[in-house]
Amino acid sequence: MSEDENQKGIARRDFIKQAAVAGTIASASDTLANLARAEQRQESESAETSLETYNSYGADLEKMMSLRTYPIAIKFLKSESEIPPGAVRPKKDRGEHYAMCQAFALARRQGMTLAMFLEDHWCFEPIISYGLVEPPEDYLEGSTNSFFIANKEAAAKHAREMTRIPYRQYAGMVFGPLKTAKFVPDIIMIYSNTAQLRHLLLALRYTNGTQVTSTIDPIGSCVHSVVPSLLKGECQVTVPDPGDYERAMAQEDEMILTVPVSRMKELMDGIHHFDKSNMGFRRFSYSVMADFPQPPFYQEYFKKWGLDTPKGSK
Repeated sequence: MSEDENQKGIARRDFIKQAAVAGTIASASDTLANLARAEQRQESESAETSLETYNSYGADLEKMMSLRTYPIAIKFLKSESEIPPGAVRPKKDRGEHYAMCQAFALARRQGMTLAMFLEDHWCFEPIISYGLVEPPEDYLEGSTNSFFIANKEAAAKHAREMTRIPYRQYAGMVFGPLKTAKFVPDIIMIYSNTAQLRHLLLALRYTNGTQVTSTIDPIGSCVHSVVPSLLKGECQVTVPDPGDYERAMAQEDEMILTVPVSRMKELMDGIHHFDKSNMGFRRFSYSVMADFPQPPFYQEYFKKWGLDTPKGSK
C-alpha cells in the first residue's frame, strides 16, 4: 500500500470514528429522553395495572389468539439484585450460554423464566445493542455488516444508526411467559403467524385508530423486536432473522409483534371487543360453502340414491 493510500485509509477510519462519536453524542440526549419518557409511561401503567392483570392478559392472548407459543414478558434490570426468584441464570445455574433468540425460544416454547446478563450471552449483537458494552470501533465501521451489505459506507452507516440502549443504562434483563410472570414487564413480545398478526393489529387500531409503523430489517431481530419499543414506547413489527430461524426454531410463517406495557390495555381492549362482537380471531376463517356446485357424475350418483341435487340440474 502506498503512503497516500495508507493516509487515506487512516483518514477514512478517523472520519468514521469521529462521525460515530458525533452521532452518538448528538443522539444520546434524544435516546435518554425517549427512555425516560418510556420509563415514566411504564411506571404510570404499572401503578394502574396489577401483576394479576398482566398474567390474565397472557392467558387471554394464548386462548383467544390461538397462539402456538407463550407471549413473553420482558423487563430490563439495573442490577442482579432485581432478579426475581426462580429465574434461571444460564451460566451461573447451568454453565451454558445462549443467543437471545434461543433464550426467547426457551421462554416462549418451554415456559422458562430466564435472566440474561453480559456473561450469559453467546451472540454479539444484543451485547452491543442492549448497552452492555460500548460499540467496538470496527463494528461502527461496518465490519459485522460486510456479510450482507456490499457497500462499505452503507455498512458503516447502518452500524452507526443501529438502534441501541445507552451504555450501562441496564445491566441485564429478565423474561418469561406473560401469564406466569412474577414481575411487571416493560414490553411484551408476541410471536404469531401472519393471520394472528393481522388480528392483533386490528385490535390495536380499534380504540384510537393506532397503526404500527416499523422499519423491517432481516438481520438483528433480537434488537429490533426489543430496543425501539423500550426506548420509544411504541409497538413494533419484526421479521425473525436467520439466527432465530436456524438456532431458535422460528417458523417460516412467524412474525413478531412487540407491545410496550403502556399499550397493552389498548391491545387487550380491542381483542375483547372483537371477541364480544362475534368478530374474534377464530371468526375470520376459511369459508365453508354449503351446497357447492357438484360435478355431473356426483349428480348422477345422488339421483340414483334419491338424494338432493343442485337446483336446475337435470
